[in-house]
Amino acid sequence: MRVNGELRDLATTVTPTDAVEAVTIDSTDGLNILRHSAAHVLAQAVQTINPEAKLGIGPPVTDGFYYDFDVAEPFTPEDVKALEKAMDRIIRSGQRFVRRVVTDDEARAELADEPYKLELIGIKGAAAQGGDNESVEVGGAELTIYDNVDPKTGETVWKDLCRGPHLPNTRMIGNGYSLTRLAAAYWRGSEKNPQLQRIYGTAWPSKDELRAYQARQEEAAKRDHRKLGAELDLFSFPEEIGSGLPVFHPRGGIIRQEMENYSRKRHTEAGYDFVYSPHITKSNLFETSGHLDWYADGMFPPMHLDEERDADGHVTRQGVDYYLKPMNCPFHNLIFRSSGRSYRDLPMRLFEFGSVYRYEKSGVVHGLTRVRGMTQDDAHIYTTRENMKEELTNTLNFVLQLLADYGLEDYYLELSTKDPKKFVGSDEAWDEATQTLAEVAEASGLELVSDPGGAAFYGPKISVQARDAIGRTWQMSTIQLDFNLPERFDLEYTASDGTRQRPVMIHRALFGSIERFFAVLTEHYAGAFPVWLSPVQVVGIPVAEQYGPYLDEIIARLKAAGVRAEVDNSDDRMQKKIRTHTKAKVPFQLIVGEEDRSNRSVSFRFRDGTQENGVPVDDAVSRIVESIRSRAQVTGQGQI
Repeated sequence: MRVNGELRDLATTVTPTDAVEAVTIDSTDGLNILRHSAAHVLAQAVQTINPEAKLGIGPPVTDGFYYDFDVAEPFTPEDVKALEKAMDRIIRSGQRFVRRVVTDDEARAELADEPYKLELIGIKGAAAQGGDNESVEVGGAELTIYDNVDPKTGETVWKDLCRGPHLPNTRMIGNGYSLTRLAAAYWRGSEKNPQLQRIYGTAWPSKDELRAYQARQEEAAKRDHRKLGAELDLFSFPEEIGSGLPVFHPRGGIIRQEMENYSRKRHTEAGYDFVYSPHITKSNLFETSGHLDWYADGMFPPMHLDEERDADGHVTRQGVDYYLKPMNCPFHNLIFRSSGRSYRDLPMRLFEFGSVYRYEKSGVVHGLTRVRGMTQDDAHIYTTRENMKEELTNTLNFVLQLLADYGLEDYYLELSTKDPKKFVGSDEAWDEATQTLAEVAEASGLELVSDPGGAAFYGPKISVQARDAIGRTWQMSTIQLDFNLPERFDLEYTASDGTRQRPVMIHRALFGSIERFFAVLTEHYAGAFPVWLSPVQVVGIPVAEQYGPYLDEIIARLKAAGVRAEVDNSDDRMQKKIRTHTKAKVPFQLIVGEEDRSNRSVSFRFRDGTQENGVPVDDAVSRIVESIRSRAQVTGQGQI
């Protein structure tokens, strides 16, 4: 339950003046409590089997939980089976989770054999803001231990340092849980610390919900963009280049080129000016912007260049630190500042496909969704304070329309507000910017959720959270309102009354990064892209060799109309050709035999295996061209 707004165990004593709310197990809070309780049972099972195992932390995470252990030998899949059996026994025994307040000294005495817990006790004051889930242990105002108590004997059979709350007893975990995978993780997320063994699990209120989750995971695995990227020959991550640095193959290059070309077309129509900036810069640019103060951990180390020495090794010219750019905005500010600006020049919308580089830890690099080198479709809009709300509204509408063009139409908005420990500028400016963004978001009519403390250091943001074909949510476009960087770069324009005024700056990334958006589209469509994005849009398959010339004529017409089409003249049998191009997820296979040649027609075969015979050639060409023009998703008969 929540008591006066705080989560508490059901055993908590309340008074008539307390405000009490029920927490159901299927709510977000309820699922977190269920999963954290399951993590405790996992840790108890590990120490039952291996008493020498030392405990790290075991928080709930999205759709599940994990627990970290220091053990002599890494866990194996066979260990997981034994642990699940031990967990079943603990769950069936109905042990009670009992909260107990302790002093620091009492906790140290009771947990003397748990070095990682002792470390957490030592950092109690800072743990509420800990960056690696330490708050599940000691984030509260008081230190607590949870005892697992045998309901028959009243004996404490296991205990853990924990903030809580928990389920009343282990039996409530039920049979809707499963251990899912093994991993390694550095203690408290630092490579300087020992590497622990992590066990992940998931827990749901019922077995049926667990099975539904597992089915979703199986479908997600089939759609994994890394797997499809290899199968469809779209991109790769050569070891010789480095972690998080992808290369796009010709077929992937076609998709990316189509994405970029369409984006350029839409931005031109919307009044954006295209700019370009270099990949590296002197450090003083990021000192001015504040990135070296607030974002240095996400930047690659500097390159010290331009230093000169004489024959004796004495420095005759001081060197300068250069950085790979993690952001494009400072460069665009310099473009704005390069000449005098008038209110007549505003809004000024600068757009760039800008490559940026961010030093992501190797443990978080993941396919195309978390890379070290990426290209952002980055725009920065400079406008007046009077027009900023209108410009924000237009920008949001533009973003939503363009996402819909790529087939993403199910989304909500998230408003990220100031991190009180990581921001520049005045509270008043932040309040005005946040209120303006909130009004624009609410006026859109979309669901708006709050993300407290999630903003960048220079301003609040709206992000579009899009749901894909299997219901997963991805953060897509972001729109940030910034009063601070124009101040730091001393940006000005001449107002209509002749005074010098500061512009307002809007940061906007529509794809976020092309790489990440590519991954999302790959998984959303399971590799079966809409016709306009498909690397090969049409393959002609002759039933026999003698029908090849007739098919060549048709394919030539399609190519002349801008269609990516080819004829499979290989020696493979027709059925093998069909299987090959179906596996490659080609939208249209045009199959031609004697009847088709005689009637000047073709047979359409679609990705789902359905077929439409006897389609006149002129009709077939126009239908294919129209499916590309309309950006249609065609998987079967009757969709074109």
